[in-house]
Amino acid sequence: MTSAAEIEAQMRQRLLGLDEGRSIDPTELARALAGPDEKVWRRLMGPIRGTAIRLALAGDATILRKGKQADPNDFKGVYRIGRPSEAVE
Repeated sequence: MTSAAEIEAQMRQRLLGLDEGRSIDPTELARALAGPDEKVWRRLMGPIRGTAIRLALAGDATILRKGKQADPNDFKGVYRIGRPSEAVE
């Protein structure tokens, strides 16, 4: 199983490499970490969400819903992860 440290390291690396206006799809991150087997990468979705929330609360990432900044403590459904500078206020 992928560790929390590995998830965070991969997320931070991808955030640093993002072009302006781009964001991370959590399922793409899960596939990159676990491979193409859906039964395996789906298990990472909860830990990835938790890491994204933690980074957003620390100011190191932004949770995006429909292209707009979402409250990391209160969002549901499909989301993406962006750099803090990508936030739309």
